Formats: sequence, C-alpha cells, structure tokens
Amino acid sequence: MTTSPRSSAPIAQHALASLALFVALTTSAWHSRADTSSIESPTAAPDTAEERGKYLVDAGNCFSCHTREDGEAFAGGVAFETPFGTLYSTNITPDKETGIGDWTVDDLRRAMHEGIARDGGALFPAFPYPSYTKVSDADVADIYAYLRAVEPVKYTAPGNSAAFWMRWPMRIWNAMFFKPGRYVADTSKDEAWNRGAYLVEGLGHCSACHTPRNWAMAEIAEQPYHGGVLLDKVTHERRREWFAVDLTQSKHGLASWSVNDLTRYLHTGFSARAGTFGPMNEVIVNSLAKLSEQDVRAMAVYLKSLPAREYTGVKVTEEQMKAGAAIYEDRCEKCHGASGRGGIFTAPPVAGSAIAQADNPASLINVLLYGPSQPKEVSFGSWETMPAYADKLSDADIVAVGNYIRGSWGNIGRPLTIEDVTRQR
Repeated sequence: MTTSPRSSAPIAQHALASLALFVALTTSAWHSRADTSSIESPTAAPDTAEERGKYLVDAGNCFSCHTREDGEAFAGGVAFETPFGTLYSTNITPDKETGIGDWTVDDLRRAMHEGIARDGGALFPAFPYPSYTKVSDADVADIYAYLRAVEPVKYTAPGNSAAFWMRWPMRIWNAMFFKPGRYVADTSKDEAWNRGAYLVEGLGHCSACHTPRNWAMAEIAEQPYHGGVLLDKVTHERRREWFAVDLTQSKHGLASWSVNDLTRYLHTGFSARAGTFGPMNEVIVNSLAKLSEQDVRAMAVYLKSLPAREYTGVKVTEEQMKAGAAIYEDRCEKCHGASGRGGIFTAPPVAGSAIAQADNPASLINVLLYGPSQPKEVSFGSWETMPAYADKLSDADIVAVGNYIRGSWGNIGRPLTIEDVTRQR
C-alpha cells in the first residue's frame, strides 16, 4: 500500500502486482531479492500471536515488497514501475516517525479489509487489499503482533510520482471494482480445499499477478487466473514484461500438472514439471518455501480445481514450425528431447509447458534470450544449466524456435512476432 508524501502514517504497498499489472511472484514476484536466512518450512504449528503472525507475513510475501535491495527488512523503498509513474513501498516496521509504530490493530484491519489508510486516505491496489479483505480478523491481529515485534527502522521511502498524489479517484475505483468481505468457507468442499482457497485468494493474493486486468487496471472477474502481464527485471538495465501463467486446468495452463507436481514446485521451486525462475523466485524463496507442506498442498489442491478454459486464438502453423525445427534440434533437443518431455537428468519438459503456451510469450522469450535466473537457494537436481541465446541467435531465430516450441507436441499458442522479441531485448 502506498501513500503520498503528505500522508501522516504510511503503511507500504504489499504485492507482486501494482495498479498497472506489476506484480508476485509470485507471483507475486517476480528483483530476486531472496531472503537467505531460511528456506525450511516450520516443523511445528506456531504457538504465540507473534509466531503465527510471522507465518502469515511469510504467506503474504511481505518481505519481497517491503524490503529494498540491500535494505533493512520491511523498511520499504522498493520501486514499482507503472504506466502512470513510480510507486514506492513504505516502511512497515514499528518506527513511530517513519513506519507504522502509531498504528493500532484496527488501523491495520481497515487498511487490509477496506483499503483505507490510518489518515483516512484511500490506498492504491498495488497494496492488494482486494485480496486481503478475505483475511480473517484473527489473522490480521496476529500479523499486527508480529509487525509490532520486528526491529524498528528509521527510513522514509522516496515520494511517489505525481500521478499518485490524488487519492479521491480510488473511491470511485473501489465503488466499481472492489468487493470487501472475509472469506466464507464452501461447505461442499473439504477442509484442505477451503484452506487452500483461503491462502490463494487471501494472503497469497495469487490473482494479483495471474488474473488479467481491464482498462482501469482492475482484475477481470470473469477471467480468474487466466494469466496476467507484469513487469520486472530480466537484466540490470531495465524492466521488461513477464507473463504470469494461466493457473486453470486448461491445456495451456496446469492441465499436465498433478497435485504432487504443483505442491513440490511451490514448496521447493523444483519439480518434474518445472523449475522456478524470474519473478517466481522470490515468491517461492521468501514465501512459499517457508510455509508448511500441508498448507502448500492445500493451495495446490485448490488451484487444481480451477475450471479450464478453451483456447480460441490463432495457432502456430505447420510452416512456422518448420522454420524453427532445425534450431530446436541444434540448440534445445539435447536437454529437452525430441519429444519435448525433457528428462530427470537434463531439463524440464516444454511439451505441455504453461510458459511455452502462454497467451503472452514474454516469459518464454525472456528465458530464451537470457536463460533462467534461478535462485541459489533452490536445488535443481541434475538438470543442465540453460544458456542465454541473446548473443547467439537473431530475433528471427528466436521467433522461429519459439514458434516450433509453441506448436509442437500438442502445444497451443499464438505465433511469435519479431516485435515480441525486440520488446524484450
């Protein structure tokens, strides 16, 4: 959640998605500022409010959005680039001058449940209160207890761009697009499904990155988890697009994943289906890896229940596939296989890959150009390290091999264009 320089008591934006489709990685989510203190999940249920609050803060991936590179934990200052300018996360340590030391638990509840700051100003949905509104009062109280106990840091984030000084338009936005209310269990589903739904829809705020947005940058309710565009660095020079993949049971989503595949990937960053890279690195390292396996499995159970959607777009043609066949054979087949299925000692499958088939090919292009930016905290078994091809293949070559991957082995996706590639250079 972000505030203008005139706000009296800031509480930071907290998401891998911004008002302009910026994430989490996580899809949240996506600068690779991994907290290296621990990647192990808890061995016992938390007993105190502070312990429960820390667990919930980990579930919300607060560290990633509130901790700038080389900065103190939760002190803010992370920049979120949007088409309207730059937003900065603010300090959520209990420092009374620059943080939230003067906030009450009711102030935090109002912010998380209603999108209203302590001074009464409307918050921007870069702080994902449209998701946090589902978090229970008891969990908010535990989060508050933990945030009161962290080390206070005296730090004021840079001021937001001029476009974000005005708060009143958010009242209109909320009236049009925001539905406040706590999560209500579905009695037709079991406990694991409901726990997963609570985490995915609430603190996990997965929809913030994985749901497309409309003209007003609000999530399109009719297209839940169909995938969304976000911005993050793939090199140090500038930000580029990524695409948070379709999480439904679509053929070009998670249809080929089992609950076990998804649980292992979310909890460890590695499974037989994929390994983490890009914006998902910090979502896994700073958040999901710190949760219990039971909770992560519950999230996987819920995600695997999301209904599929049909692909109705243009598909890669046989002619376009032929142009990339030789490049794939030369550069990719050794590890990913002629069948696209990869191998336990070589590489993940590209057949059935959600990245390979995504509506927006940005993530596929990024990994082809720059290789996967894999975190050191995650073990990728005996997989080979994928090289970067930005200096080895032309834009036309990237288009060709990308189209081969997107059209082979039953994969479906629109053809790549030269413009798709040059945008990611």
